[in-house]
Amino acid sequence: MNEEKVRILLCEDDENLGMLLREYLMTKGYDCDLQPDGEAGYKAFSRNKYDLCVLDVMMPKKDGFALAADIRAMNNEVPIIFLTAKSMKEDILQGFKLGADDYLSKPFSMEELLYRIESILRRVRGKKSKDVVTYQIGGFTFDAQKQSLEFDGKAKKLTTKESELLNLLAANANNILERNFALKTIWVDDNYFNARSMDVYITKLRKLLKDDPNVAIINIHGKGYKLIMPQVKED
Repeated sequence: MNEEKVRILLCEDDENLGMLLREYLMTKGYDCDLQPDGEAGYKAFSRNKYDLCVLDVMMPKKDGFALAADIRAMNNEVPIIFLTAKSMKEDILQGFKLGADDYLSKPFSMEELLYRIESILRRVRGKKSKDVVTYQIGGFTFDAQKQSLEFDGKAKKLTTKESELLNLLAANANNILERNFALKTIWVDDNYFNARSMDVYITKLRKLLKDDPNVAIINIHGKGYKLIMPQVKED
């Protein structure tokens, strides 16, 4: 049984870069639809269903921000990644205010774009699997609904923030949980103070999980965190 391919809308006015990115993503198993400007991107999104959008900011006819606003008016959930030569803080903030999931400044490697796409798609799948409220984290049983962490027959009640953060880590177990995504999901704003607050909660979770030597939360420099735990064997 064939799994349906993930469909990506790629809007890039640099023809050479657009073709390179499309070919690369298609070799990685994605169905990629390339559009040369924001107006064409808008028409394509209106007619088709996409799982993710990659939008260049500086485009003719309709720029990436305007296109993202139009996309958000039609669909509030489809993930959006911006590509831009701009690295001004105001532009990055504008992108996130429009509901962007990620931001890549040119020049970037195609491998980095692929990593960002895969990371976002993992999050989306994690969000959709709402039926998973209990996780086996090594010797721990984590009940996200009850906000409890049990080990060796003893249960500890977690705070809401501890539970939300552990839930994100567990949903992405043995994969990278991006720092900015965790901040925006739990704290809404990824500012300096919230980032320091998240560091405190990561430290708290490490202490709560220290009884099992096979479980650890590690830092992935410049990216985020990874919950390392034994793989659950499926029957």
